[in-house]
Amino acid sequence: MSLDVVTEGLGRALPIVAFLLAITAVAELSDRAGVFDVIGHWIARHGRHRMWLLWLLFSGFAVTCTIFLSLDTTAVLLTPVALAVANQIGVPPRPFALTTLWIANTGSLLLPVSNLTNLLALQRLETLGVDHTAYVRLALAPAIASIAITLAVIAALHWRDLGTRYAVDPPADPHDRFLLRCAALACLVIGPAFAAGLPPWAVAAAAALVLAAATAWRAPQHLKHLNLPWLMALAFAALTIGVAAAHDAGLLTPLLNLAGTGTTAPDLLRAAGTSALTSNAINNLPAYLALEPAAAGDRLRLMAVLIGTNAGPLVTPWASLATLLWLQRCRAAGVRWRLWRLALGGFTCASLSVLGATLAVRLVSS
Repeated sequence: MSLDVVTEGLGRALPIVAFLLAITAVAELSDRAGVFDVIGHWIARHGRHRMWLLWLLFSGFAVTCTIFLSLDTTAVLLTPVALAVANQIGVPPRPFALTTLWIANTGSLLLPVSNLTNLLALQRLETLGVDHTAYVRLALAPAIASIAITLAVIAALHWRDLGTRYAVDPPADPHDRFLLRCAALACLVIGPAFAAGLPPWAVAAAAALVLAAATAWRAPQHLKHLNLPWLMALAFAALTIGVAAAHDAGLLTPLLNLAGTGTTAPDLLRAAGTSALTSNAINNLPAYLALEPAAAGDRLRLMAVLIGTNAGPLVTPWASLATLLWLQRCRAAGVRWRLWRLALGGFTCASLSVLGATLAVRLVSS
């Protein structure tokens, strides 16, 4: 492995690692301040005792959380909120739990900060003259298609549960109002800051520092034992370097050949399908890094690869870190899943989402 390969890999990984650690700190501190809890109760109160409305409000929150705070935030922090609210008002938890898992993946296309793979893709897109704003324009149609298809599949699978009513509103838990408002304001501000194209790592780091200072003043105990993903950050940096070395040695050429070339609808579907299959076989982060050269410097092909690695990894538990974190939270809450049924539903949702999102890219670009 040459020094140039290591340097290039670290150059790509470090800004993303900084963002990952900072945005996780923002999410953890916001959760401890009560932001997610308060929003969960607000959704339950405004569901008007109708499961359909409750689920739609929750889905909107899950989409917003995924887009602006990343898919791992949705999987880690929103899953226990969903399960707790469902338990308190006595409704089936599975539609809400499944929404957090699938939306965490299929809803993570719109902004670069929504998924680590997007940040990697933006690095390449910027070399093609596609800046942050142009990325959002490129991702808008597939993001809408992917989210709409996902929600339609969940509604079709759980229409009986969603047709019921609930009778009890959960009580609101008391929180430190100042800290709650600081955390809520931080979450509200970073969204437009990300969308404006400011460096994601800098925005997340600034928000994390402000929140940490407010927390140290009002509730210093909340700073203890923050669950920052240090191992994940190290693993991501190592993966970036490892895949770069594999490309340098020509080991991934057969995979690139499988992804094909061209920008017709079948060509883009082939690239997206290959990246989805690779994500489920290994994991979506190394899958994106492995297949990035298959884009051949074309923005449409790069978006197709991104669609496969974002909306595709719903079949195997290891396809996305978000899935592993989600399963852990479900088990902790006593909600068990049959993996074969989860995989079958995930295959259906992923296939339709990848197909719809890829066709949307081709349609809008033409």
